[in-house]
Amino acid sequence: MKVLELTAPSEFAISEKPKPSPQAGEVLIKVACCGICGSDVHGMDNSSGRRIPPMIMGHEASGVIEELGEGVDSWNVDDRVSFDSMVYCGQCGHCEKGETNLCEERQVMGVSCDEFKRDGAFAEWVIVPAHILESIPEGLSFEEAAFTEPLAVALHAVNIVKAQPGERALVVGTGLIGLLVVQALKRAGCSEIVAVDMDRKRLDLAMDLGATASFLGTEDCGAEFDIAMEVVGAAPTLEKAVKAVRKGGRVGLVGNVVAEVPLALQWVVTREISLLGSCAAAGECTDALNAIASGEIQVKPLISAIAPLEEGADYFQRSRDGKEGLLKILLKP
Repeated sequence: MKVLELTAPSEFAISEKPKPSPQAGEVLIKVACCGICGSDVHGMDNSSGRRIPPMIMGHEASGVIEELGEGVDSWNVDDRVSFDSMVYCGQCGHCEKGETNLCEERQVMGVSCDEFKRDGAFAEWVIVPAHILESIPEGLSFEEAAFTEPLAVALHAVNIVKAQPGERALVVGTGLIGLLVVQALKRAGCSEIVAVDMDRKRLDLAMDLGATASFLGTEDCGAEFDIAMEVVGAAPTLEKAVKAVRKGGRVGLVGNVVAEVPLALQWVVTREISLLGSCAAAGECTDALNAIASGEIQVKPLISAIAPLEEGADYFQRSRDGKEGLLKILLKP
C-alpha cells in the first residue's frame, strides 16, 4: 500500500508497505482522508520524542471499513467511520471512571515513542481498534468527519472548564483548535467570547465563527473574564490568560508547545484561580460528529487545502514555516 512515511526527522517519502490485516478486536479501514495535526507538524523533527522515525503519522481520519478482525461484531464492512486518536484499555481505574484519555495503558494513533509505536492514517489503509471507532452520520462528508478528533479535543477542553450560559470567555490563540474552542464556547452559551491572536486573518475568521470581539496579542483585550482558554502553550500567552480572569476564575490549559513555562504563582494563589489542564478527549467524539452534522459547529471554513498524499511532505514544510497561515490540510491517499 502507498504511505507517506516519516523516514528521518523532518524528512518524508512516499513508500510502499504491505497491506495490513486486522487482528482480534481490530478493523481495517480504507482511508478517505486524513488531516495534518499541529502535533504532527511540531513533532516531525522528533524533538518531542513522540515521532521516532521510520513511522506513519496521522490520527485525524475518516474512511470505510474494509475488513473485520476476529470478534468484531458491532461493525460491518462498508460502514463509514472516523475514530478517536486515543487507544485505551477500558479496564484500568481511569477508564472505569470514563477518563479514557488518562488510561494507564494509553497509546495514540500515529505516534512512535519509546513506549509504543502505532502507525497512523497517512496511508491507503489503517488498522484501528474497533472500540475507538465512531459512525459517520448520514450526509456528512469524509472531509468533515476527519474533524472528529480535533473537535472532540476542543469540546473536552470546554467541558473541563465547565463553561456556563452567560459567562464571559477569553480564547488566547486562534489556530485550528482555538477556532473550534470559540465555537464550542458559543455552543455552551457564553455571552461574550473574546479572541486573541497575532494573526488578523485568523481573528477575522474567529469573528465569523462566533467570537464577539477580537484583539491582537499586543492589544488590551480586557479583564475579569470568567474563563480563559489558553490554546498556544507558551509563557506570554499563559500569562495573558491567567491575568485576564476574575478572582475565582478558571483557566483552561489546552496548548503545550513547550514543556515548561514560568507561572505567576502568587497571582494565581491570592486570586484563587483554577488552572485546568485538558488532555485530548474522553468520550466527546460522538458529540463532535453530531455537532458538525447539525451545523452547530462549522469545519469547512477551517480547511485550507485538500491534497493528494504525494503533496504531504510539501504541506508539512509549509505548515511548519507558518508563512501562509494554513489551518487544516486534508490529505487523500
